[in-house]
Amino acid sequence: MPGNTNSQPPQMGMEKRLLLAFALMMLVLLGAQYFFKPAPGPKPHSNITPQKAAQLSEKPASPAPASTAPAAGPVAPLSTKAAEASAETTETIDTNLYRIVFSNKGAVVKSWVLKKFLDNSGKPLNLVNVAASGVPYPFSIDTKGQQLSVDPNQVLYVAKTTPDQLGVSFAYSDGKTSIQKTFHFAKSSYISDINSEVLENGAPVPHVLTWRGGFGDQSIRNPSGQQHSVHYDAADSKLITKSAKDAKNGAFSQTGDFTFGGLEDNFFAAVALPVGSQSMEVRTYSDNVKLPGEEKPEPYAGAGFGNGAQNRLTMFVGPKDTDLLRQINPKLEKLISWGFFGIIAKPLFLWLNWTNDHWTFNYGWAIVVVTLIINLVLFPFKITQLKSARKMQDLQPRLKEINAKYKKIGISDPRKAEQNKETMALYKEAGVNPLGGCLPLLIQLPFLYAFYRVLEIAIELRHASWLWVGDLSQPETLAIHVLPLVLIGSQFLAQKLTPTTGMDPNQQKLMMFMPLLYGFMFYYASSGLVLYWLISNVAMIVQQLVINQMMPKSKPELAPASASAAPAIAKAPGNTKAPVKKTVKK
Repeated sequence: MPGNTNSQPPQMGMEKRLLLAFALMMLVLLGAQYFFKPAPGPKPHSNITPQKAAQLSEKPASPAPASTAPAAGPVAPLSTKAAEASAETTETIDTNLYRIVFSNKGAVVKSWVLKKFLDNSGKPLNLVNVAASGVPYPFSIDTKGQQLSVDPNQVLYVAKTTPDQLGVSFAYSDGKTSIQKTFHFAKSSYISDINSEVLENGAPVPHVLTWRGGFGDQSIRNPSGQQHSVHYDAADSKLITKSAKDAKNGAFSQTGDFTFGGLEDNFFAAVALPVGSQSMEVRTYSDNVKLPGEEKPEPYAGAGFGNGAQNRLTMFVGPKDTDLLRQINPKLEKLISWGFFGIIAKPLFLWLNWTNDHWTFNYGWAIVVVTLIINLVLFPFKITQLKSARKMQDLQPRLKEINAKYKKIGISDPRKAEQNKETMALYKEAGVNPLGGCLPLLIQLPFLYAFYRVLEIAIELRHASWLWVGDLSQPETLAIHVLPLVLIGSQFLAQKLTPTTGMDPNQQKLMMFMPLLYGFMFYYASSGLVLYWLISNVAMIVQQLVINQMMPKSKPELAPASASAAPAIAKAPGNTKAPVKKTVKK
């Protein structure tokens, strides 16, 4: 709420959690090889829920493109004749896709329900955050640099609905300040016409229409972290997003050649497209809102949008569905950000969609099938890794010699470089890559991030269920998350089956910490992402068992005799002690 600065520190985002966990994994893998010496060689059913059915039918049969937005007719000139209602009333607009409740107090929206989508509690999704008390309702007016003689968001407007019951107009005037807003909708389209005009003493007043205090599904985990103001800069061909953190010191505006601007969360958007002019202002706000059950308020991003004193806007409010956005305006597709590995994420999304539509008829099983195919394709890399590990195993006696030779050389001693040089020469001679064990993990990283992005933004996977999981795009709702715990167990088993060539006992203990890192990373991750990594582990376990049968462990080589090793120790740089001679008793 405005003026409340007591905000809870933001939780770590899943994207940062992924990057941190992988950084820790690589640190453990590389650090273990650096700080520990190699040890000697080894001694001798389709489940389509009502929610999903509603989603599958959400697209209108013939969504209207932006060029044929619902026509409200010409906007009447703004009258300065006195007009003010005597009491607060509400007006409701019902379409096939929306149910919108307006109040004539401020000419604002109190409720904007998407009929084809549910929130996490199973109720029709209200895009307006009803918990945001004290924050202006959506489509409130915010003037820039000019104070009106009245509060435009508190006065009582005269409301009038259109004959087709798909539009409503609001007018207010006290002879000094005159304001008009009109809204018009189509029966089966997610776009509408919205106009506004403000006069003060007969002079036009530039202003924006705002949507503040939260947008989208407030029943998900950390909803405030998923909401941003957004606009598409046509001059730079770039989508710009701003969070509540960017406006922590106060609201700020950006004006330019913008194709659209407004508000978004991961799955839905409310954006305005200017009519007749690409010049547009987008204002970003931060409002502290306390949700029911939360201890402290959280900062929510808000947005204002307009193109002057007379706003003529086409408004899209609805799901971020690729096909739907493309039909309205191709640039709206930019609202769906596939991330750094978009070259993998978008084809992966199309592949999951195809698998769901043609094979599994359930996105959970589609994830299982696609994951198994990915691991089957990567199987040759696993064999290559094992061959490299076996070569490392054969090199252990010679690596032990090198380590014994430089045993008393400190890590900061320049002569330590000679040890590294000899070790690397040995690897080169045997054709071994010492970091080859990291290769499967590095190959999996782009696919992991791609799955993360798909589950984060693809409206098709929102509320997609699988077995006991109600929503693959969200963490499990059970008190104890089952999939992450099973994942940790599978990681321990996979690690136990994987050869630990060259590791001493201390190093192996350190590596046992790795599954706990996976638990940290995945416990609050989307269930679909956990499912992907769990199935990858199961595939890896099966592949390792097959490989162990096909390529049995090589016989351990005998360690070099102590007599032959003694001269090498004696010749070690800095070793001035003479070799100890043993006396033989006759």
